[in-house]
Amino acid sequence: MFAVIRIRGVSNIRKDISDTLKMLRLDAPNNCVLLPENEDYKGMIQKARGVITWGEIDKGMLAAMLQKRIRLHGGKRVDEKILKEITGFDSFEKFADALIAGKTRIKDFDQIKPVFRLTPPSKGFKSVKDFYPAGDLGYRGKEINELLERMI
Repeated sequence: MFAVIRIRGVSNIRKDISDTLKMLRLDAPNNCVLLPENEDYKGMIQKARGVITWGEIDKGMLAAMLQKRIRLHGGKRVDEKILKEITGFDSFEKFADALIAGKTRIKDFDQIKPVFRLTPPSKGFKSVKDFYPAGDLGYRGKEINELLERMI
């Protein structure tokens, strides 16, 4: 499963790239979505690679991100009680396991927002114009977990 984070803003973006970002639900900088690793999404990610960064999220980081950043529509936080009522999972770790295994998706639950709003990373970005490892754009593999840790 990919964690995809929008890094850059809206100025000087071609229409086809902005349309792709809308389809990925990445409407603003520092927004993050979880996407399965299939060819359709890989093509969309490649189209928008000059605006986003992505990589494979691990289970521990996903559980931490769910616990701190998952929200209901309206902005209300989700605790384990609400998570159990909505999804049937009694912990964020079990929900993260099911997401990574592909047994469930966040968008299957109408009350939960499919987008995570993150803060800018502590200690900032290296460069929002250069590709990884010199900057912060593009594919970063397992190193996405380090960036996510600084952003949640």
